Amino acid sequence: MPHTARFTLDPAFTVGPVDPRLFGSFVEHLGRCVHTGIYEPGHPTADEAGLRTDVLGLVRELGTTAIRYPGGNFVSGYKWEDGVGPADERPRRLDLAWRSTETNRFGLSEYIGFLRKVGPQAEPMMAVNLGTRGVAEALELQEYANHPAGTELSERRIAHGDEQPFGIRLWCLGNEMDGPWQTGHKTAEEYGRFAAETARAMRQMDPAVELVACGSSSRGMDTFAAWEATVLSETYDLVDHVSLHAYYEEVDGDRDSFLASAVDMEAFIEAVVATCDHVGARLKSSKRISLSFDEWNVWYQRRSAEEAATAPLDWPEAPRLLEDSYSVTDAVVLGSLLVALLRHADRVSIACLAQLVNVIAPIMTEPGGPAWRQTTFFPFAQAARHGRGQVLDVRPDSPTYATKEHGEVPLLHATAVRAPDGTVAVFAVNRSQTEPLPLEIALHALELSRVVEHSALADEDPDARNTLADPERVGPHRATGTRLTDGVLSAVLEPLSWNVIRLA
Repeated sequence: MPHTARFTLDPAFTVGPVDPRLFGSFVEHLGRCVHTGIYEPGHPTADEAGLRTDVLGLVRELGTTAIRYPGGNFVSGYKWEDGVGPADERPRRLDLAWRSTETNRFGLSEYIGFLRKVGPQAEPMMAVNLGTRGVAEALELQEYANHPAGTELSERRIAHGDEQPFGIRLWCLGNEMDGPWQTGHKTAEEYGRFAAETARAMRQMDPAVELVACGSSSRGMDTFAAWEATVLSETYDLVDHVSLHAYYEEVDGDRDSFLASAVDMEAFIEAVVATCDHVGARLKSSKRISLSFDEWNVWYQRRSAEEAATAPLDWPEAPRLLEDSYSVTDAVVLGSLLVALLRHADRVSIACLAQLVNVIAPIMTEPGGPAWRQTTFFPFAQAARHGRGQVLDVRPDSPTYATKEHGEVPLLHATAVRAPDGTVAVFAVNRSQTEPLPLEIALHALELSRVVEHSALADEDPDARNTLADPERVGPHRATGTRLTDGVLSAVLEPLSWNVIRLA
């Protein structure tokens, strides 16, 4: 057994408050995320709007907040007008992003209706098309969605059956415009100017909008950091957030490096923060740009690329795309990525797990059949439920292990959140594939007297997963032996595990 990992918690030392939107998600017209995912008229559980109520229940349990829509790559070829009005009169379109046929039976009104049924915590996060469209279309969408009444566009919304405005406050100015794969791809100079024009116009209509400028599609882009610096030079005073996107996968059996994926995520966040602050300093601005990590997940992209290479080119409707089946190992990595986001809550104000249903998602469905939780469902749901409050500054002393991609990495990856009522939730990952990790936490400065719960997600089979045939194979279990004595918490973290320790 390796030597003990240790850290101290003190309410005087905090990172910052958690924005509830850190637990956001993403719905794109991609594969079966929408059609036969959240929306399936005729399904045994479908409501009058065609929404699957079994999926609605799981989304509420997941605890997701801001839900980004309608893309993603899809948005760069999307005409929002195609998704409003009588559903049977909406046009069918070819979607270049995912080589599919889009029926448009689910659109803006259905999206807002879905959010309202999820609950008040579900906030709209709407992306505008800056690939094939521009300022005028963004303004028209904003007016249709948000203006109360009395104009052609607002009255059109009312005529379509939505008397009350949608109240969308959070807008993404395009998607991944740095990527050559993006329809309407632009250089940093082109996009920065275009985004500034759009932002300025949208603020003329409503000064209270929150705007997200496109950052780099990944840290590995050749233009990374230079893209952010150029874009923000044009948009710094006009936007509130800059986006980050990152996906992680196990490559060539290198599980040790995969388990340390959050090392890359934290470096990505810190590099973007440094770039934002450099631009702010150069502009002599007191404003501070926040980060919107509005696409992140475990995604086996190499596998998806192989599937795409052999996929039929017949423009199918709602094909099975990117339907990764997640293992215990994937869930532990996802938990570690959540830890990384929480550890930077002072700058990361929005984060969207991509995506919500079927497409690299925590929730899976079968057309006409059941819905179930993937292994990755559990860390997200637990963090969304218990990770509200002030993030405490956690600086562990931990044993390390060697990785090919990241060098020496701590076995322990952890953070802690103190709720307004004084209770504390510790989120901790043991990256060791073979050894338990003893943990001691000094809590003398906190008024804590008991362990409410120690939940662990681990399994003798690190590749175990939940499937249609066995949907409850994996789930969190109660860990034993955790105790709080004289202000010191003692616990043992199982090998390759995600842990939630709640204290009161």
